[in-house]
Amino acid sequence: MEKALWYLIAGTRGGENRARIVRLIDERPRNANQLADELGVDYNTVRHHLDKLAEHDVVETGGDEYGKLYFLTDRFEHNRETFEEITKHL
Repeated sequence: MEKALWYLIAGTRGGENRARIVRLIDERPRNANQLADELGVDYNTVRHHLDKLAEHDVVETGGDEYGKLYFLTDRFEHNRETFEEITKHL
């Protein structure tokens, strides 16, 4: 997970937006549309970032397909310190 976080947050152009998404989901679960509105980012861009975060087990979904909510995974929670360390360098 540590390598995945470094790649997702610090190793790619979208890392800063991914970190912002993680922080918003940490406050409370949100759906992709809510995240797009709050971040001022295109919906499809948010969906791309959410797909990458889900692929690397940072977020998971709950609810039905329409309006499904995103949550942080337990695996991410066990690696939160790494995330915090990475975001210090953004």
